Amino acid sequence: MSFPKQSEIELPLLKTVQELGGKAEPKELYPRLAAIFPQLTHEDLAARLPSSPSTFRWHNLVQWSRQKLVEKGEIDGSTRGVWKLTARGRARAVGSAGNAAEELLLANQATLKDLVYENEEEVKGRIISELHSLGSTEFEQFCVSLLGPLGYQQLQVTNRGADRGIDGHGLFRQGVVTIRSAFHAKRWRRNPVSRPEIDKFRGAIQGDYDHGVFLTTGRFTSDAEAASIKKGAISLLLLDGEAIAESMIRNGIGVVRRPVQLFDLDPEFFNFPAAEALL
Repeated sequence: MSFPKQSEIELPLLKTVQELGGKAEPKELYPRLAAIFPQLTHEDLAARLPSSPSTFRWHNLVQWSRQKLVEKGEIDGSTRGVWKLTARGRARAVGSAGNAAEELLLANQATLKDLVYENEEEVKGRIISELHSLGSTEFEQFCVSLLGPLGYQQLQVTNRGADRGIDGHGLFRQGVVTIRSAFHAKRWRRNPVSRPEIDKFRGAIQGDYDHGVFLTTGRFTSDAEAASIKKGAISLLLLDGEAIAESMIRNGIGVVRRPVQLFDLDPEFFNFPAAEALL
């Protein structure tokens, strides 16, 4: 993934709103802003938040940049669904040409959110690299280690040769209900997993299980993702390399959280008594 920093989006966002007459709807801005950053790939723009599958990661990043501009008083956040420049925002957008050096400096000043985001992306890349290095048996064992903390119980790996496309199974608790669930672990790095693989897995678990999880070290095609939810059929949870890495970070599976320390002065420390008071 090659997303720009939140701070790098601010000025292009202001300029784009200015070009659209000083106010615009978010849906107008997302593609225009994406065109300004050629490093964004099709996969980047199609990526979604694991915690909110209906939200694109690019849209979420732009929304965070917009919120920062609202806090700075450069975008009016009072009207829902409309992003409108304030006088301060218009002045920055119009006057940026004469302050290129200053804007470049501001864009390169990483915020704490930027640093956290960069660290998360770096760790996700390392996780995916580790996944690619696992053998077939190791990846199946990894899936058991991943699914356990996510709510699965009594997980077992299916004996090879008789799995019929089912690599493991167990019980998954949904609220007060416990359902039977099976998983399929596919080490696939090059071509994305397509719909026929999803249909094959669903057919293998139909009648014996109530739910399925398809895990891959690669990614899924859009048709495969659409086929995971089918009316009247068993629903499937699809976890590609990116989603697996994000789940591990979010749930603290196989990663260590390091505390971030911020320092500030203690104002009372320098509150020394006047010399006269010491006499």
